[in-house]
Amino acid sequence: MTDVNNDMLEDEDFDTILSSDIDFSGTLSFDKPFLIRGRVSGEIRATGLLVIDEEAVVDADIHASKVIIRGAVTGNVTAADKVEIAITGKLVGNVTAPEVFMETGCIFNGQCNMTRRAVSE
Repeated sequence: MTDVNNDMLEDEDFDTILSSDIDFSGTLSFDKPFLIRGRVSGEIRATGLLVIDEEAVVDADIHASKVIIRGAVTGNVTAADKVEIAITGKLVGNVTAPEVFMETGCIFNGQCNMTRRAVSE
């Protein structure tokens, strides 16, 4: 099981929510927990948690601390901590992270590279 109980995440857990009626194109940068319910294309750079909700469609390379994919992502995903792909998630692209968790039934088409965590002094 995962250390993030993503079924228990609620809207109040996020500083910003991109709603389902939003189409965003460009570069997203953020530090606090972020939830995507709409459509994003471009690039996502974050130091915080990123959750791509079930109906969301993301066509972007993603660099974040932790990424939870419940919707559709096309692009490479790089995480400093962990990438989780839920049963409803679809990732077409490569994933690089120290921990990768894929629920049975998810769709993943790409290469997986599990790295070591950065050692803090």
